Order: sequence, then C-alpha cells, then structure tokens
Amino acid sequence: MLAAGDNRKHGGNGGYDDLPSEHYSWDSSVPNHGKPAVGDVIAVRDKKSLLGISVIEDIELGDDTKKVFKCPNPGCGKSDFQPRKTMSPKYVCLKCGHKFDDRVEGSKDVITYRSRHAAAWVDMHGVLTADEARALCDSPTTQHSIRSMRWERLRDAIAATGAPTTVDIADSAQRAISGGHKHVTVRARVGQAAFRLHLLKAQGEVCAFTGPQPAAVLEAAHLYSYADTGEHHESGGLLLRRDIHRLFDLGLIAVHPKTMTLDVAGQLAGYPLYASLHGALPEAPIRPKHRSWLKAHWALHRQG
Repeated sequence: MLAAGDNRKHGGNGGYDDLPSEHYSWDSSVPNHGKPAVGDVIAVRDKKSLLGISVIEDIELGDDTKKVFKCPNPGCGKSDFQPRKTMSPKYVCLKCGHKFDDRVEGSKDVITYRSRHAAAWVDMHGVLTADEARALCDSPTTQHSIRSMRWERLRDAIAATGAPTTVDIADSAQRAISGGHKHVTVRARVGQAAFRLHLLKAQGEVCAFTGPQPAAVLEAAHLYSYADTGEHHESGGLLLRRDIHRLFDLGLIAVHPKTMTLDVAGQLAGYPLYASLHGALPEAPIRPKHRSWLKAHWALHRQG
C-alpha cells in the first residue's frame, strides 16, 4: 500500500485519510480495491521507504459520495493528471498531455474501505527503500497505490538486510487470523470504553505486567474471546500498556498457568525491554477468575 502523505492527494481526487501504523483507507475507484483481505500481510510504504508491516485484522466497508476532478479537455475527461510544482499551467494530463489551471469538478458514488492493522504493526522505516519494496511487487512497474506482493519475497528481503527488526510478529498474527482466531488481535469492541473505565477504577493506573503507567497508554485487555461471548466480564480483563497488549493478543507474551510468571516468546529475545519480563511475576493481583482465562490463553498460544 502506498501512503504518500498529505492525505494521499493527487490531481484527480481529494485524498484519503491514512494512519499507516493503524489503518489504511481506499475506495472502489482504486485499482485492485477488492483484493486486500482479512489475514493478509500489509506492507505500507511512502515515496521514500518501507514504513512498516502488519496483518489486516478487519476491513470496514461504507458508502460515500466522492469528489473527483477531471481533465477539462472535451476529448479526454480523465482523472489521471498531476500538479506541476514549478511550471504553469498548474496541471498536466498524463493521458492526453493537455495543460490547464482549472480542473472540472464532479462526484461519484463509491464503496469505502478501511483496513485495521494496528495489533501486529512492526515499524520498518528505512529498512528497505521505496524502490526496493516496489521491485518486490508482482507488477513493479504499475503506478497503482495497492499492489500484490508475495509475503515470502518481502520476508526474505527484510531478513537479508540484517536490520534489528522482526517479521515473526506478522507470521504469528497471520497464523492466528487464518486459523480462525481473528479476535485474538486488538480491535474495537462495543462498550470497550466503559470496560476500560471500570478496570481503571478497580485496578488503578497500573499495567498488569509492567507496573505503574500513565492512564493514556493503558488499554483494557480481554482475557477471553469477546467475539464469542459478546459480553464484557468484570473479572475477564486486565489493564496492559498498549505495546504489551499487542504482544499478549498475539501470544508473544503469556502467563504460565502453574507458576503465574510471565512467559516471553523466543521471537522477542532480541528486545531487552520485553526479554527482561520473562519469568517475572505480574504487577497486578491475579484473581481466581483471571487464572482461568489466562490458562485458556496459554493453551491457545503455547500448547496449540
């Protein structure tokens, strides 16, 4: 996916609202718009470099009326034009070559798409250049903002750089989602804000695994599959720092059901901040009901 900044505007449209580490937006006027799917690895780049990789947890659909702009040449009317930075007239049509200052404005009904992929996001800024990432696409010479790519090729290219980063989180998330455990990853839930407020009142501003933290970075982590029950159990949640929450949801951090100590997966051994948690006791009280949920979480990620 190409996230070019400035709301991804070009001559023919009004732009898209992107936050690369969390969501990516597009609509049915974009080539390949229907191909991204839940469980796909998503690689986001800008015009200079690869920004990061993740796995699509969810794709939100909607309807909208989109503002579009067209070439004023009566024989053209296409939207494939770009602004010129220093030359006049301001625009040049890439289809017919017509140069102009005033675009023809119109509108069209579109289906909107927004991927959600915050849970497994791994920053890759600068690991590969934009040209290196583009060359790995199935069709590297197209100008489309959404292009297909083999995950194995990208994975190998990242590993070959020797950069201090990991692709294992994406692999783990893809296996979880593809295996039917889509709701293991972080996603918006009805009533989540009230559930978080309840946990803050009951547990204080404390990450259950790392200790006191500002409330702004604490999230309500479900210890059970909310998607299966549709309910918020008062004893079924702990407050976790956002990055710890992601790793917990992916099973890269778990709690041993016998010792009640933190178990950090080997994929995180190269990250001292997380590796130091291995074998430590939780910083918040673990209630009997918590133990039941944590045992189920362990069975899914350590025994499954």
